[in-house]
Amino acid sequence: MDKLIIRSFEKNDFKEEDTKLAFYVPVNPETFSKNLKIQLEKKRGHGNSGTDPRYISTEPEELKLEFILDGTGTIQGYLDTYINMPVTQQLQAFVNCAYKVDGEIHRPRFLIVHWGSDLTFHCVLQSLDINYTLFRDNGDPLRVKVTAGFVNYKKPVERTLEQGNKSPDLTHSFLVKQGDRLDLMTFKVYDDPKYLLQVAKVNKLSTLRSIRPGITLNFPPFNKNES
Repeated sequence: MDKLIIRSFEKNDFKEEDTKLAFYVPVNPETFSKNLKIQLEKKRGHGNSGTDPRYISTEPEELKLEFILDGTGTIQGYLDTYINMPVTQQLQAFVNCAYKVDGEIHRPRFLIVHWGSDLTFHCVLQSLDINYTLFRDNGDPLRVKVTAGFVNYKKPVERTLEQGNKSPDLTHSFLVKQGDRLDLMTFKVYDDPKYLLQVAKVNKLSTLRSIRPGITLNFPPFNKNES
């Protein structure tokens, strides 16, 4: 059976793996979970009973893994590499792969969590819980439950491409055509006409009622919390 592997990289292009730091989970997890979040603006006008949630952004996907590190030598199918290794050394191997700050890049390393054909997750470690559950008579740990949270990583240029050129978080420029209206153009970019005055100010317009065809208007990103 293929073991879940966490591959470790110094650079965020995920091209040159440090195979010495790769960590194979000794016993595959029974489950793993993914978390997907969308950030919404849920402002409600005074006296209104309902809301009109507006899309702000899509949060990075999160992955949660739970697995066991064992030092009893009694678990069937345990990875041969670790079967005779103390639990503390097994845990240190995982820490070196995913958690330890790399002195060359001054941050933890970039990771790919890979398992079979359904899970290939480019990420960085976000959280790590270590629960010691079994001990020798002298107090040395024999079993550890590891709960690791990873957050999807994409380079800034990749995130920009995925957002597309219609994102309200990017500056847009439009050539005004006959019949264009500033309020409708503002709504098209921000999905909200409330930024009309800010747009007029940015473009130094003296009136909101009519805009001259042939001029170029800029629609920059605005603070979502501004009213």
